[in-house]
Amino acid sequence: MDFSSNIASQLNAETILPEGIVIITLLFILVGDLIFGRSSKTWLPYAAMLGLFASLIALCLAWDTATPIGFLGSFNGDNLSIIFRAIIALSTLVTILMSVRYVEQTRTSLAEFIAIMLTSTLGGMFLCGANELVMIFISLEMLSISSYLMTGYMKRDPRSNEAALKYLLIGASSSAIFLYGVSLLYGLSGGETNLNEIATNITNVSGGQSLGILIALVFVIAGIAFKISAVPFHQWTPDVYEGSPTPVVAFLSVGSKAAGFALAIRLLVTSFTAVEEQWHLIFTALAILSMLLGNIVALTQTSMKRMLAYSSIGQAGFVMIGLVSGTNEGYSSMVFYLLIYLFMNLGAFTGVTLFSLRTGTDKISEYAGLYQKDPLLTLGLSICLLSLGGIPPLAGFFGKIYIFWAGWQAELYGLVILALVASVISIYYYIRVVKMMVVKEPQEMSDAVKNYPEICWNLSGMRPLQVGLVLSMIATSLAGILANPLLTLVDNSVTSTPILQSVIIHDQISQLKTTADLANQ
Repeated sequence: MDFSSNIASQLNAETILPEGIVIITLLFILVGDLIFGRSSKTWLPYAAMLGLFASLIALCLAWDTATPIGFLGSFNGDNLSIIFRAIIALSTLVTILMSVRYVEQTRTSLAEFIAIMLTSTLGGMFLCGANELVMIFISLEMLSISSYLMTGYMKRDPRSNEAALKYLLIGASSSAIFLYGVSLLYGLSGGETNLNEIATNITNVSGGQSLGILIALVFVIAGIAFKISAVPFHQWTPDVYEGSPTPVVAFLSVGSKAAGFALAIRLLVTSFTAVEEQWHLIFTALAILSMLLGNIVALTQTSMKRMLAYSSIGQAGFVMIGLVSGTNEGYSSMVFYLLIYLFMNLGAFTGVTLFSLRTGTDKISEYAGLYQKDPLLTLGLSICLLSLGGIPPLAGFFGKIYIFWAGWQAELYGLVILALVASVISIYYYIRVVKMMVVKEPQEMSDAVKNYPEICWNLSGMRPLQVGLVLSMIATSLAGILANPLLTLVDNSVTSTPILQSVIIHDQISQLKTTADLANQ
């Protein structure tokens, strides 16, 4: 009896209760589709959303849990992981809302699509709390392979097949590079897989300063940079975004990116403390390249999906400022920005999905005069795009202000000034789309808008799209005005996470020692 209770306490399976709910939902979707067939498409999406909502409630109940470590140290359910897991679950919930009509119109199986998306969600959620190398790699591959399948889900579309092939080839290469990096980490630590043990052993063996650890760092960062679409590991992003089903792109732009940043924080902060200056320098370079290339190339795009692809590269550059800061405020600004980025980016993709369903195109020029035919879509898309550009008083403005302030406090003056310039550039191409929709005269309407079908929300799957658009629009508007509760939430998640606080205290002690040495000299 004592043995079984001891094993149960070490496993602490309660830490993965939210993921367990998603697993049960996934099995229910598969069995429901098997029993009821195509007739189940009317209720299966809502069952999936109910399961994700229950998972979010379980995440809320797990806040400030006394024993966050589970499965013999392999999983860490601390508050930071809870925030990131909630972002991924929320992104899947909103993505399913926009998927129902899209998948039905392509005459493919909705249940299979939802099942693959839930599998990808599971991989992302486990990755956010993974505290051990094997679990990190399995979770990463679970997320990646499911993403490849979703990218090529429209089998009859040559562009979808091409996007899936490119994503698979580049993704497999990045996974191999990442695996080589973590295998080096495993060897240098003397055969340890737990991140905390790795950090301790590497410091004891060589003081953390060796050529091997630097090579491992480069390979690990290359794998992470691919996942967050950072330049120069961004080559897959525009083609995959353009060729993939739009709901899949929406999930990749938020869920996959959030999981990548969660992995970056947990792995780099825990295991690479001895080479902190080096990885800060690398991410500074990645941030500069991503902000410049992403926003400048977005200016020249004619497709909405490709424009949003380069926009997401630029947005990743902004988020990296918080990572490079290495302070409480820096990590909090990262989480806060990703939380509001969820709503404004998914809202933009919901608008693009709705427009492409009604017109069959995603060309920016075809949006001309849309306000005359569809005021709701124009309003929702305009608010989300302006928020992405950082126009006050929308959520994106407060997110960027917080990130820039955190960078300025960390004395990253050049990086913040560059980010301000990149942000101004981004406003131009976002406002260009808004101007195209609103300012054009009736005689300047595009052919797609002239032939715009009569708005009918009673069609199957259209109501969820409408709900997703309205919810994203409201959240993007109110998250900026009511930012204080969200800021308090993310600050608590950072200040109550032991791994971050230990690193921050260590940095402060090092700075004090450096100051004292300079004063003595």
